[in-house]
Amino acid sequence: MNIPVIMAEQPPLESTLMNDVPLLPHIVNGDSGQQVILVQVNPGETFTIRTEDGHIQCIQGPAHVPMMSPNGSMPPIYVPPGYVSRVIEESGVRRVVVLPHSTEFHPSNHPSMHPPPPHVPHYMHHHPALIPHPHQVYAPVTGTGDIPPQFIPQHPPPPHVFADQESRSPHGRSNFNHRDERTVKVHERLQKRLKERQVGGQKDKPNSPPSSPHKSHSISPTNVQNGYGKGQAAGGAETAAGPVKLKPSGKVRSGPQVDAEAGNSDSETKLLQEFLSGITKPVVSEIKEKSVVLSWDPPSISMEGENNVDQLLASCTYEVTISNSGKSGKFKVVYLGEKTTVTISELRPATDYHVRVAAICNSVKGSISEAASFTTEISKPDTPALPKLISRTKNSLSLQWKAPNDGGSKISSYLLEWDEGKQSPFKECYFGHQKQYKLTKLSPSVGCTFRLAAKNDIGLSDFSETVQYYTAGSVPPVPDPPRLIHAGVTWMSLEWSRPSGVSCDESITYVLEMEDESSGYGFKAKYNGDELACTLKNLRRSTSFNCRVFACNSEGKSNPSEVVKYCTCPDKPGPPSKPSIKGKVQSSTLKTVWDPPKDNGGSEITKYVLELSEGLNENKWDMVYNGLTREHVCDHLKAGTLYRMRVYCISSGGQSQVSEVLAVQTAAVVPGRCQPLRLSGKAKAREVALRWAPPMVNGGSAVTEYSVEIGEPGLDDRRLVYKGPELECTVGSLLPGKKYSFWVKAANKVGYGPCSDSTDIPTAAAPPDQCNIPVVTCKTATCVHVHWECPPSNGSEITEFRLEFGGMEGCMQVIYCGPALSYEVKALTPATAYYCRVQAVNAAGPGYYSDTAVCMTPASVPAAVSVLQVIDEDQLENVLPSPSTCLAIQWEEPCCHGSEVIGYNIEYGDKQIAGVSKVTSAIIEDLQPDTAYRIRVQAVNSIGAGPFSHSIKAKTKPLPPEPPHLECAVFSYQSLKLKWGDGPNKALTTNSTQYTLQMEDKFGRFVSVYSGPCHTYKVQRLNESSTYNFRIQAYNDAGEGPFSEVYTFTTTISPPPPLKAPRVQMLDENTCEITWEALQPMKGDAIVYTLQIIIGRETEQVYRGPETSFRLTNFQTNCEYRFKVCAGRQYRDAAGMQELYGPYSPTVPFSSQRQESASSSTETAVELTKVNRETLTDEQFAALIVAGFAVVSILFAFIIQYFVIK
Repeated sequence: MNIPVIMAEQPPLESTLMNDVPLLPHIVNGDSGQQVILVQVNPGETFTIRTEDGHIQCIQGPAHVPMMSPNGSMPPIYVPPGYVSRVIEESGVRRVVVLPHSTEFHPSNHPSMHPPPPHVPHYMHHHPALIPHPHQVYAPVTGTGDIPPQFIPQHPPPPHVFADQESRSPHGRSNFNHRDERTVKVHERLQKRLKERQVGGQKDKPNSPPSSPHKSHSISPTNVQNGYGKGQAAGGAETAAGPVKLKPSGKVRSGPQVDAEAGNSDSETKLLQEFLSGITKPVVSEIKEKSVVLSWDPPSISMEGENNVDQLLASCTYEVTISNSGKSGKFKVVYLGEKTTVTISELRPATDYHVRVAAICNSVKGSISEAASFTTEISKPDTPALPKLISRTKNSLSLQWKAPNDGGSKISSYLLEWDEGKQSPFKECYFGHQKQYKLTKLSPSVGCTFRLAAKNDIGLSDFSETVQYYTAGSVPPVPDPPRLIHAGVTWMSLEWSRPSGVSCDESITYVLEMEDESSGYGFKAKYNGDELACTLKNLRRSTSFNCRVFACNSEGKSNPSEVVKYCTCPDKPGPPSKPSIKGKVQSSTLKTVWDPPKDNGGSEITKYVLELSEGLNENKWDMVYNGLTREHVCDHLKAGTLYRMRVYCISSGGQSQVSEVLAVQTAAVVPGRCQPLRLSGKAKAREVALRWAPPMVNGGSAVTEYSVEIGEPGLDDRRLVYKGPELECTVGSLLPGKKYSFWVKAANKVGYGPCSDSTDIPTAAAPPDQCNIPVVTCKTATCVHVHWECPPSNGSEITEFRLEFGGMEGCMQVIYCGPALSYEVKALTPATAYYCRVQAVNAAGPGYYSDTAVCMTPASVPAAVSVLQVIDEDQLENVLPSPSTCLAIQWEEPCCHGSEVIGYNIEYGDKQIAGVSKVTSAIIEDLQPDTAYRIRVQAVNSIGAGPFSHSIKAKTKPLPPEPPHLECAVFSYQSLKLKWGDGPNKALTTNSTQYTLQMEDKFGRFVSVYSGPCHTYKVQRLNESSTYNFRIQAYNDAGEGPFSEVYTFTTTISPPPPLKAPRVQMLDENTCEITWEALQPMKGDAIVYTLQIIIGRETEQVYRGPETSFRLTNFQTNCEYRFKVCAGRQYRDAAGMQELYGPYSPTVPFSSQRQESASSSTETAVELTKVNRETLTDEQFAALIVAGFAVVSILFAFIIQYFVIK
């Protein structure tokens, strides 16, 4: 029996331990066949099994564990003391329920319970890692007395461990398992009494096995249906309603509270199933060829507890099944998830389907809804399969193919395309309803590429993948033997030539065979492909190989080429051993030795190379020895330096890898002599800063400190002034202008080295003292006189004074450097405060600046206006009265020099305007049009008038232009080309006049359609036979002129559009019918058609009328005709009824040849196509004439350029 079960979403967790409990051998299902058992592990519980290799595996709940029963029997259930397993039969399905026993339960009181087998221990104690996790254990086995080896304990039980474990919530399964308060209290009393009974039993019966430390955490039954475990709140199969039948399993006593809980669990499952069965019929929408959208409403049957219903709906999943064989056909699951709207794809076109849905919650599945039906739309056929080659010759290929899925509409024809064997774009080679085709008149050994498409009433399918087939040919000739390009240790590169006499288009492949004579296996294929070279790898070194090559094509394989012999190269040797030190390491010499490599690569070692690297630099290695001797003495080394040594060897096979690196350090000595000290910066009056460099030789040990000594020149008395690790120091408490001698020496871990040479350094003189505050006297408004006194020089003569002067106290600049004690400052600004200070300088440097002195210059006339410019019209707020007679100017107010500006004087031409108020702009009126003026401005204050500003040039604008005359040059049914003025069509760079063309819209407003310098404009997108009003305006730099009068123009009537080429159909031997497409009346005007026939270069009208077809009779046989047609529009105007014809359609050829038989129709069509291609149409003939004229014109232009101009 197979019942589908939905597995839990959480994956099982693994551990490494197992707890076994006593065995109750209750066989529930005795089916003889193989059976899959699904063990359900509740949340918070652990299921333990023993694998075949003896390891223990723990699986944390919630999970479903599938197990296989080889003999088809239900396995015994291992339960702890105080629990019993009961078999329940419900609707023909048996399940095992593990329930707590009554408080009187004891193994000795139940003789019907079989003792555990001797090979299964009664009890396996907890491992310390599992003590905090009490759980119920179900040990799966295959049957009583038939326990597989993976469940037999392989180790003796560990020592007994007894520990009280924390109790868990009785709700070990899920929130759906509800109990009333009375049941919970009864369960708590049962647990307490059971624990007391177990403790008392251990005291009374010391020889009996101890009670299990496990506690029951869930009394909800665990159902087993056909080997698949199912809990109360989980399930994936449909459950059948009906009475529950209990199967006796020995004398098992059960308390009333357990029966009540089991009945409550079944009622809740049935209530949930009834709730899920209320799902409605799915709604079908958006039906397409291969997909459909389904939607449905969740179950809507009311239940007690609104919050519980919402919680169930949130955890519900839905199973959608579909059938294409009717309501009673086989349904297939196409969706399983939580959404209520899904898109089902991969359907068949034009197929009837039935779909239904079922709700699943907590592994309980409701009844399936009513089936909804729909039919998918028809579509174009599916992509056909590749056409197959059924036969071939040297000049033909026969292809055959199968019909694809027609998409609901019968396939009417097939389209077979090929590349003509030239790898060119695909062309049609067959179009018809047959499923095979033979291609003839081909060349031998030619590959042709094909693709296939099918067509029905909906359209043409996609093309199949391309396939290439070759016509028959002959095997290629014997190729030349392969040639050696290059040989390595384990590889060999060979090349060969293409066989002579084979065309370049023929596909040739090659098979290269190689023989190793020492192996005795003969020739083996090493390469098969179309390349003319290959590289053979994984060969033996220093070995000879016999090689030959075959040439193959689609017809077969040629004879082998001549056998040639080539040999691989020897391998390079292995690395020598790591170098080692022989003897004692000195400060400048050491001796190293090494051993030969273990593998010489098949050839003798010719020499060894020893490399040496100083320090930790792995990129720089120096060769210090090469030869056959395996030892070397390295000299001229640096003391206390780390060296790295490595060695490699060379043979005829090449150079080996380097050996392991040996690191060795030479012995250290005292540091060398330091270089003389140097002065850091400049010497000061009472201190000097000294610095020095480390010694060139540190003796092989880092320098730890330095010692600096001081003394007088010529005396031996010295004293220590610095001792430390730094490379600089400052010596203070010195006398100014005196010379001192200094020495320095370095020390490392060995000791101090020699002193450096002496360095004589004199101290510097002190700078002068601070000067007194300078005295400032104002001579004029722009000139002041500054005087100061000489300060003490501090032992060095003062060489110069520096005077700083400026308009701000923090931004003064040096304006004088020299020995004088006074200075006169000129070109100052009147009525301005100035600051100054002075500084004395001698050979020791500058002294401190004096205090700052402040002075104020008297007021004066204003300064000259610096910015003067003409204002454009677009920058003015108010429009100028007349741009041709007015100019607007603007300037910036100058510096007032201590007295406020009260007015300005403006001078232009020969006039001068005085008394202008305190403004910075003015409008000069009553000027001449198109005249240039020079303008300048002067500011005035209470002291007087200042200087004039620089003059600027300004010119008045000319008078604006008059509008030109407007006329229509070209009339059309959808455009009007307007022209105005007498100038050229394109604007000239010297002409500044531009134009604005406006057109009246449907609201009576004039809208600008063009603005620019051109004299023509084409108004497009107009309606046919409509009247439009226009006006024009001219403008230039002087301004905009007036608009012209309104001009009225009318568009023409539009001709009919061109027709497609007519279709000619032969009715009988002397009658053919010419048909063409029909046009709709144009704005109520009737449409007439004119049909012309072209015979050679003569054209004749054969029909004129409103019909769309014409039958031509009594035409000559074996003659070539061409037909073309045009449409005419009949309209009425003031002159009466008129006709306006459009362009002619393309010509269609027609041959009046008599068809001999139906079998020669294909040849006639081919000949007619060739005739059509050979005959030139009128358009082609006209294009040929134009091209001839163009060539002749270019030739004449070249002759004139060469012979006449040059």
